[in-house]
Amino acid sequence: MLWVQKSNPLVTHTFMDPVVHFEMPYEDRERAAKFYASAFGWKAQMFGPEMGNYVVMTTTELDEATKRPVQAGQINGGMYEKTADEMGQHPSVVISVEDVDVSMRKVTEAGGRVLGEPTDIPGVGRYASFLDTEGNRVSIIKPLPM
Repeated sequence: MLWVQKSNPLVTHTFMDPVVHFEMPYEDRERAAKFYASAFGWKAQMFGPEMGNYVVMTTTELDEATKRPVQAGQINGGMYEKTADEMGQHPSVVISVEDVDVSMRKVTEAGGRVLGEPTDIPGVGRYASFLDTEGNRVSIIKPLPM
């Protein structure tokens, strides 16, 4: 199937912001990490409470110097602890943007709803989550320079 981009007055970007990461919630991180290692060969790096018990999931070979995927179009991801009091406890994607604050404003103007305030993740970048018009949890990040 061939996709053709047509002129759209609602689109204010002159380029596309790429998907660079995925996220999934877990109830039992050891069980989840073991499942993805067994089923797909993924590698898990577990962080402690200072990083919200986050699990980085490596799904593809990384360049040693840049720590980015070697093959174009492949991404890595992570897992976060599922909690009853938060919205959007479903798998999601993370989109790389030039400016988190500008992108949050665009999300709101386009009909989405920003979830909380942006967070600075040490060694990673500035991060925020939102719900799109269909109720999907999606995140945006301004990665730190490598």
